[in-house]
Amino acid sequence: MKPRPAKILAVLFSFSPLVLHSQTSKAVSSVYTLPPSKLEKAIQLSRWRAALHFGDVAWIVLALWLLLHWGFGERTARWAESVTRKPWLQGFLVAPLWLAALALIGLPAAAVSHAVSFHYGLSVQHWTGWFGDWGLAALLQILFGTLALTSLYALMRSSPRRWWLWFWLLTLPVEVLGIFAIPVFIDPLFNHFSPLEKSAPALVIQLERVVVRGGIDIPPSRMFLMDASAKSTGMNAYVTGFGASKRIVVWDTTLKLASTDEILFIYGHEQGHYALRHIVKGLIFSAALIFVFYWIAYRLLQWLVRRRGDAWHIRAVESWASVGLVLLLMTALSFVAEPMANAFSRMIEHEADVYGQEVIHGLVTNPQQVATQDFQRLGEIWLDDPSPNRFVEWWTYSHPSTTERMRFAAEYDPWADGSKPRYFKK
Repeated sequence: MKPRPAKILAVLFSFSPLVLHSQTSKAVSSVYTLPPSKLEKAIQLSRWRAALHFGDVAWIVLALWLLLHWGFGERTARWAESVTRKPWLQGFLVAPLWLAALALIGLPAAAVSHAVSFHYGLSVQHWTGWFGDWGLAALLQILFGTLALTSLYALMRSSPRRWWLWFWLLTLPVEVLGIFAIPVFIDPLFNHFSPLEKSAPALVIQLERVVVRGGIDIPPSRMFLMDASAKSTGMNAYVTGFGASKRIVVWDTTLKLASTDEILFIYGHEQGHYALRHIVKGLIFSAALIFVFYWIAYRLLQWLVRRRGDAWHIRAVESWASVGLVLLLMTALSFVAEPMANAFSRMIEHEADVYGQEVIHGLVTNPQQVATQDFQRLGEIWLDDPSPNRFVEWWTYSHPSTTERMRFAAEYDPWADGSKPRYFKK
């Protein structure tokens, strides 16, 4: 239920004591708290995360601007022209250089982030393994980024006024293909997955009760266990894939740290993403957001080349000398789009929380207690700040804060006052 780390090219405990009272004879604590020793760490960690997030973007923008100012774009373009006269072949020389530079620019912040996670006990991955993962991710970024950039510049040359629109139309099926292919071809490169039924058959039987309650089709063959304990001490679960590749993944640490009832709630939350069609809704939202920002990028790119093209030795928008400027704009506009994307993400995550609490009603003794225990446990394990900075929360959080989620879970009980649940009529 924590967001998984992800990059978008062009665009994731211990029990707390609970008080007993009221209509079911059990009341639920609505307050997410941490013991003093963990609270101080959580506050420090939240500051590190915010500084690394905003600082990384600022550093990338500055570094790309300096490379443009120092003529790196012009030199790489001239070198490619000296090798071949064919523009599309030049792209396979220029794009990898810029993308490799981009990966190296982002390396310091990524390394510090891992060091911070290791220091606070959230990661157990040693540097050798971490650099291996980073290198593999960088190679994939260079490979797929090169294909994207060569396609983009081909459209720039063929349609100077509408290239942004054609590239948007090309992005849509590629995005769907990526959602379909990532769990099958990319994720196994970084983590080991096995059928959940093989590792925890008794748990799968319990999970199937949630599936039946939801009236959807997620067979045990779509439930996987990820060997997360080799790298992380946290617990997590997520949905991924599309169509034939859709699946629900549970970290092995979750099996060790959470009770069966809590896992049912976690699973119910993830099932909610499928039942409520969040993947399709996310694709539609993403398509609309990308459409707007591609048009903005088109206008800004034209304006900057007219205004600063001579200083940066960029003859035209479609010149390979402009790649650094394109990457700079992509970085800046992706950053600007973050609050919008995260607001949408928080909305659907809240809906999944509601669905998760409703779908286990009648399957566990007290859904409110189970949900609040789970959020307390998640917060303690991940060292979530109980009082995060509101601006940082608004800009960077893909999920509602643990404090908000726990408070809602404790108060949400439509069965008690005779009102109707949101997603289940009975």
